[in-house]
This record gives sequence, structure tokens and C-alpha cells, in this order.
Amino acid sequence: MASNLENLTAAHGLTTAARTGEGRDIVLLHSLLTDAHAFDPVLPALAEKFRVTLINLPGFHGSQSVPALIDAYVARIEDAFEEFEIKPGAVLIGNGFGGTVALAFALAHPERLAGLVLSDAAPGFPEEGKQAFRLMAEKVKEGGLGAIVDIAANRVFHKAYLDKNPGAVDERRAVLLEIDPTAFCAACHALVEVDLVPSLARLKVPTLVVCGALDQATPPALNKLIAEKVPGARYVELPGCGHCPPLEQPQAFLAAIKDFVGL
Repeated sequence: MASNLENLTAAHGLTTAARTGEGRDIVLLHSLLTDAHAFDPVLPALAEKFRVTLINLPGFHGSQSVPALIDAYVARIEDAFEEFEIKPGAVLIGNGFGGTVALAFALAHPERLAGLVLSDAAPGFPEEGKQAFRLMAEKVKEGGLGAIVDIAANRVFHKAYLDKNPGAVDERRAVLLEIDPTAFCAACHALVEVDLVPSLARLKVPTLVVCGALDQATPPALNKLIAEKVPGARYVELPGCGHCPPLEQPQAFLAAIKDFVGL
């Protein structure tokens, strides 16, 4: 991350975050298989116009774990908004699991947001997707987070990217080994149980959905479902990109959200 980041901790010590820039609030929520560093490539551009707060999800970089319920994650983000004095009218950007949490938060607290950007997120998963989370949780229980390094790399990135960036596997290992295994398993179970699809039609926050065309973790069809059911939502697909556009294709991601967030 940028060297001018200010580290934040909630008064009761449950949530950590980092902040940079000045202006209207943008809040970033990272994916389950990455951390807030996944936004490093886009952070300088965002910080030029906004006050950017990167919240560490439960289990990451000192943020304490929560029960395996999506509502528990929403409550933690609500608490972070209060503790870190994020003003009404913020734009919330979430990638992957962070996108699912962001969507649930927007449904519960639309009054806090002026815009919602969901990158490679799902409102719920079919059985095949649920089984993948069950498998990862089981492997972590048996062998720790190091046991899913290859799985994580292949979910975050596509084959062409991994072929060009062989160090990406080691990067995933470094990230995963910093996560609280109990919190990781809780997130997997929350993703198995979550189903926000019936609520999408009542979302009242302007929404942009951005998806990598080669995403294997949350394929385009799941992202398009959000755009189809949320009133007025827009969908942008990035060719040749996997699960984490801010990391893999930062300039394309910034171009996709530019008009929506006011860059």
C-alpha cells in the first residue's frame, strides 16, 4: 500500500483499517482470497479525489472474527462506518467476498451510501459453488491455510495470468498465511448459506457491477444476475481478466468505474 496510509483501529479493537486521501468517502472491501493490498494498484488514483478507507475484513490484519453469518459481517461493517466516521453519501466498493458483504450492507443500510460498486461478487451460489467453499474450509481445518494455496491462486487468477506471473502463487501463500484460519472457515460457511437474490429488487442504491470475463470463482453469470435484478444497475465485463480486476487490470478497472464514482 501507499506509504502515506494511516492505520486505524476501532475504539474497542475489533476492526482495523487503513486510510489515505481527502474528500468524499470511498470504502473498499477486499476478497476472501486476497487482502486490502489487492487494491494497491488503484489506490493512488482513488486517493487523488477521495478519502479512501480500506477495511480489513474479520480475520485479516488484526480484525477480529465474527460468527459465520452474513448479518454478522454487515454489523461489523456498520460498526466500522461509525468508528471511522465514514459520512453518509459514501461509495462502497467490494471485490469477491467483500462484494457480497458490500451488497448485504447496502441492502441493510442504503441511507449510508451514494453508490455501490460490486466487482466479481455473488448474491448467492449454486451447489457447485457452495461445495467449493465447503472443500476449502475442510482443507483449512485439516492442514491450515497453506493447504489451499494452489486452489486460491487458481480461483483468483486465470491460467494465462499465472503462466505470465509465476510468482502469484507465492503471493497467495503469503496472504493466506496471515489470515486467521477460524475466520476463514467462518467466511466460507457464510458464503455457503448466503442468499441475497430475493432482496435484489428492493436495493435502492445506485449500483455498478464489474466482472472479469475469466473469473472462475464468481463467474459472469452470477454478476449479471445482480445487474439484472437490481433496479437501474449497470454491468461492465472486462475481457481477459479474472476474479480481482483491481489487482490484475487496474487501469481497466479504473476506467470502468470512472464515471460512476466521479474520478
